Amino acid sequence: MAITRWGILGAAKFAREHMGPAIHAARNAELVALASSSADRAAPFAAFAPGLRLHDSYEALLADPGIDAVYIPLPNHLHLEWTLRAIAAGKHVLTEKPMAMRAGEFDRLIAARDASGLLVAEAYMIVHHPQWQKVRALIAEGAIGRIDHVDTAFSYDNRADPGNIRNRPETGGGGLRDIGVYTFGSTRFATGAEPVALSARVKLENGVDTWAQVVGEMEGPTGRFTWSSITSMRLFPRQEVVFQGETGLIRVTAPFNAGLFGEAQVELHRSGNSSECWRFPAVNQYVLQVEAFGRSLQEGVPYACPLEFSRGTQAMIDQVFAVATEI
Repeated sequence: MAITRWGILGAAKFAREHMGPAIHAARNAELVALASSSADRAAPFAAFAPGLRLHDSYEALLADPGIDAVYIPLPNHLHLEWTLRAIAAGKHVLTEKPMAMRAGEFDRLIAARDASGLLVAEAYMIVHHPQWQKVRALIAEGAIGRIDHVDTAFSYDNRADPGNIRNRPETGGGGLRDIGVYTFGSTRFATGAEPVALSARVKLENGVDTWAQVVGEMEGPTGRFTWSSITSMRLFPRQEVVFQGETGLIRVTAPFNAGLFGEAQVELHRSGNSSECWRFPAVNQYVLQVEAFGRSLQEGVPYACPLEFSRGTQAMIDQVFAVATEI
């Protein structure tokens, strides 16, 4: 089996706890290098990836000829710059979401990807999870008929951590950029629909949105349907997506942080009290994401989340900011 050799830019907590171990655990990947000026912050990575090379700068890691692909978990406002620099260095790139701050910035990424022939993608892990692949298949086969309405919700509470990059405007913070990408993108992935008209109300603190309610209409292969989303960094943790159709309902539990928030399940309810439930215990969507990236590189398998898809989600977020009313 061909192996993709990975390097990580920065010793971020998320990389330490999730993506670093996922790269190490993936069958077709090897974590070989980390860029960090702090030996103390690098130590936990070396503990699960023996022989890890430590570079004291991002530039040094990008210059390492022994690295095929780079994972970028930097603060949001740095994603575009360092993704472009990694492409220029000849590396395949997987960058945390949001990969860019505006939809138009994806055009630069797409152009750089096409010119280089490299695989460049946003780390949107849920599309690799069998839970979401099951939802998409059920909708495509007409299990609930024509979709009438979709409800999405994602919330957590980080008010006690004002220094968190999500609470800071200068680092591209805010709930919509952090978790709106899930409530928006999951609907687009599962239904193939795009927004037709949206309205929104937001609450701001220190220049970032901490609560957002978005409602509107989307249209896709099964027709037009109403859609709603609640995202917040100031509410009790909640994650749920519900697809209501003419002949049934699909409820998705733990849809975004499967395994951490709860067990990933897909419930199908139809008339006559008929129901089915698919459970996906012990599935690590981060490992699946790394393995899918590797298969795309090594076998030419189409990647489930190309830049064009990520651009569409960012365009939806941009639209919400354009129409939002502060309350």
